[in-house]
Amino acid sequence: MGAGSLSLPILVGPTAVGKTAAALALAAHLPLEVISADSRQIYRRLDVGTAKPTRRERQKVAHHGVDVAEPGERYSAGRFAREAATWVEEIRSRGKLPFVVGGTGLYVRSLAEGLFIEPPLDPERRRALEHWIGGLSVGELVRWAGRLDPGYAGGGRQRATRAIEIALLTGHALSGWHRRARGESPIAPWYIRLTVPRPVLHQRIQVRAEEMVRRGLIEEVAAVLSEGHQANAPGLDGVGIREAVQYLHGARSRESVAEAIVVSTRQYAKRQETWFRHQLQGPVLTLDATRPAEQLAAEIAVAWKGR
Repeated sequence: MGAGSLSLPILVGPTAVGKTAAALALAAHLPLEVISADSRQIYRRLDVGTAKPTRRERQKVAHHGVDVAEPGERYSAGRFAREAATWVEEIRSRGKLPFVVGGTGLYVRSLAEGLFIEPPLDPERRRALEHWIGGLSVGELVRWAGRLDPGYAGGGRQRATRAIEIALLTGHALSGWHRRARGESPIAPWYIRLTVPRPVLHQRIQVRAEEMVRRGLIEEVAAVLSEGHQANAPGLDGVGIREAVQYLHGARSRESVAEAIVVSTRQYAKRQETWFRHQLQGPVLTLDATRPAEQLAAEIAVAWKGR
């Protein structure tokens, strides 16, 4: 990143740590608009299952990167980086501060550290590969992704598929392509990382999972499936939604959905914490998020103005 890089605040942390609340509270201190770096919140009509900010919250503070794709549509980190770069410029042109908020590490990296430009992929080989991949379970895909790409950071069907495709069709691991792309971004990231003790995070995840089911998660997912989307569609493959799909296809009881979400989300949050602890390239302000959102926001505002 050169001398002309644009400083960009990016708020990260595991799911349920309180990122949305802190960002909304920060709007009382800074004239910001939020760019969501969340690979689940991009999908339309999956509001409860992806813990999107409410309609009222989005009226209070403008959000970008929410409701931009159909549940059956693949949405890559590269597409996010391209669209987010446009949102950054549009927000700046309005005299506002672009404020990135999210827990999807690959989205953050693609925006902050440079965009991997995919080389041309042979269409026939790709179709044959898609046929083979379609017959594999998520667990098998993840194992293959890990074998083909030592830098594979985990994830569901969509991320594993992407890692396998790039490794087999280009001869180089996706993580390697991302490393080559670093340094090309005109953005200088300024990270705020929220953390809480693990028992606190586990409790928050428990409360959120139970609330999701109570607020109509299963009915929301059923409505999307009724549109004709496959059970393994990109938008239905995320933690929280996947468990509801399993119930609707008879693979688990309704009573087990919330607890299954808790188990999956805790595992996912652990991977997120590890990623953000080791992978962020740039200055990082680490804050204890057991404190109220208003207190965190005041501290972030002071640090941003004095950086």
